[in-house]
Amino acid sequence: MDRGKAGLTVFFEGPFWVGVFERVEDGKLSVCRVVFGSEPRDYEVWEFVLKNYYSLKFSPAAPVAVRDGKVNPKRRQREARKQTMQAGIGTKSQQALQLQREERKTERRQVGREQKEAEKQRMFELKQQKRKEKHRGR
Repeated sequence: MDRGKAGLTVFFEGPFWVGVFERVEDGKLSVCRVVFGSEPRDYEVWEFVLKNYYSLKFSPAAPVAVRDGKVNPKRRQREARKQTMQAGIGTKSQQALQLQREERKTERRQVGREQKEAEKQRMFELKQQKRKEKHRGR
């Protein structure tokens, strides 16, 4: 049976507080970024998780190595200190968010291209219709 892990990191980014949900299932990492606005209290974060977790839009799954086993508490403390010293979020999470952004960007470009092509076709047909109307009398 495969195990899944989920985590939430809340940090201050610019003028807003941001939460990054990380979910690892079957050795694949999915990430979702949520902007909280002002600094959320613990109970507000918990309430948000309970109400909105299943409606969050996670990024496409990216493969990641999952470590199982016990970690020395001192090592865990050192790693936590390193993470708090770093600005932002973990690199795997950043990559997953970047992948999600790129997919949305390509979708937007494709939709825009289709709309532009449809508008171009409509204008062409309108121009053809006007030309036919001009030549009716001759």
